[in-house]
Amino acid sequence: MNAMKHAALGILSTVLIAMACCALAQTPRFSVQGEHFLRDGKPFLIRSGEIHYPRVPREYWRDRLHKLRAMGLNTITTYVFWNLHEPEPGQFDFSGNLDIAAFVRTAQEEGLEVIVRPGPYICTELDFGGYPAWLLRTPGLRVRSMDPRYMAASARYLKRVGEELAPLLSTRGGPILMIQVENEYGSYGNDRDYMAAVKQQVIDAGFDTPLFTSDGPHLRLLEGGTLPGVTSVINFDGDANDAQSSFEEFARFRTGVPRMVGEYWDGWFDAWGKPHTSRDTDKVAGAIEWFLANGVSFNLYMAHGGTSFGYLAGANGKLDGSYSADTTSYDYDAPIDEAGRLTPKYHAIRAVIGKHLDAGETLPPMPADARTVSIPRFELAESVSLRDALPILSKPVLSVLPKTMEALGQNYGFVWYRTRLPSTGGKLQVQEVRDYASVLVDGVAQGTLDRRENRHTLSINAKAGATLDLLVENMGRINFDQPLATEYKGITRAVKLDDAELRNWTMYALPLADLSGLAFGNTDTATDEPGFWRGSFKLKKPGDSFLDLRGWGKGHVWVNGHHLGRYWKIGPQQALYLPAPWLRSGRNEVVVLDVEGGAAKRSIGGITDPVYQVADPPAGQ
Repeated sequence: MNAMKHAALGILSTVLIAMACCALAQTPRFSVQGEHFLRDGKPFLIRSGEIHYPRVPREYWRDRLHKLRAMGLNTITTYVFWNLHEPEPGQFDFSGNLDIAAFVRTAQEEGLEVIVRPGPYICTELDFGGYPAWLLRTPGLRVRSMDPRYMAASARYLKRVGEELAPLLSTRGGPILMIQVENEYGSYGNDRDYMAAVKQQVIDAGFDTPLFTSDGPHLRLLEGGTLPGVTSVINFDGDANDAQSSFEEFARFRTGVPRMVGEYWDGWFDAWGKPHTSRDTDKVAGAIEWFLANGVSFNLYMAHGGTSFGYLAGANGKLDGSYSADTTSYDYDAPIDEAGRLTPKYHAIRAVIGKHLDAGETLPPMPADARTVSIPRFELAESVSLRDALPILSKPVLSVLPKTMEALGQNYGFVWYRTRLPSTGGKLQVQEVRDYASVLVDGVAQGTLDRRENRHTLSINAKAGATLDLLVENMGRINFDQPLATEYKGITRAVKLDDAELRNWTMYALPLADLSGLAFGNTDTATDEPGFWRGSFKLKKPGDSFLDLRGWGKGHVWVNGHHLGRYWKIGPQQALYLPAPWLRSGRNEVVVLDVEGGAAKRSIGGITDPVYQVADPPAGQ
């Protein structure tokens, strides 16, 4: 009898254990139920901050993530940068600074959950909204539409991202909680078939976590950008009153769902020629206090902005032709600054979150702050004109009419256009320059053309038979609103001299991806034409710094082969962030391209803090 009892108890125990295991298996790690996000079956308030892995040197990923966790966040959010991961059709790169899986794993190791926003469109003040520029090489292709050529490329990209991230999804025990479908589509259009198709592409790519859309709080934006049965989050800035009114407006669209701010803009980006922007710390802290007190999940955009290195920076524009290019710095007035330092905003947010922790939860210890170093001024005594370097940097392409950058198979950088003038100089018209052109006649600078100022004409002094050179710079493709669909670069239509169209062009594509072949020399002659300068400095121990470009004109900087980005004397950004991982003990080489020319010998120094200063406009403007 006892043996039978023991056997029965054993069977019962086995059944109970099996039932418990089954119940656990049926409880998803993350889900959406009614008005709540659930993690392991319990209500979970998302305290997230945005950080983008390509804008932060990989060596600093852990440091920045550790600091965000210590600020009180439990989640981070990142976009996925299609333009970087697929630089040419079918050629994918997830290595080094683009190893998004390693970035997600690092966040998990630091105690953070992850939200991923793969687009395919992502905006984020990024060239072409994160789209690869090669999409524009196909005549007539329309992004953000049901164009089958675009949709096929999008599906291929999303599937490849899915392959990288599948093991890290919450459905497989990983940290990735949610995946965003498209991005603020309500600000662009209202094609529900398109949005449904993107959603299906995301699902087909293997993303089986909860999905969500992200839009402004206004009814028109929500109606255009949301999907039935898909969580909708809203984006805005302002104080606690703005937060309350935004969710009151959202409640007129949807109720009975989790409330979340997909992007709370705790700062803002800068544009060339405009004052540096910021957001009031007290207002930001007050809004976050309101979120926490009212059970609203949030994502701080940005928590750490970093840098739009190289040619990453985008632009804004409208159908009326207006255009405004973004700076290299993406500091964003974020809680953690561009160099990884903790700001007063960081401490204010940490204090607010500390008052609203879950039972038994404590804030991690305060992390050590980052430090920057100064670099004594050093001379750049070697130079070479860009005109002389053309045969080294590029191969000529001949065409009756000027070709766009995309038609030349180029994504970023500059294009040098050259032709012979059939008559004496007069009024030069470029229809249209995208985005900034330096004009030379027989090597003599004549002036500039600037899309920002709608300046597409210039009076030039030239004789018949003279050589006309136009160096056209892509200042960043528009990343928001309708114009992004046709953001071709270089010269997009025609060039005329006194209404006569100029023909028979020689073009040099200049992505400037490899400068190792430049033949520098010493000279004592100043120049007013575009050129490269080279110099070096020595360090005992590398440290973060900001290269002070005050006194220079307009151009780009490379340090030890790393492309820091664009500088421009008009400001507001006057110094470029130089991360220590790109430096070495001993000699460090600096190459500067300045399209305005300059003295034969020039100098640069490294300073400990950024400089924001807008130059006064020239007389008469």
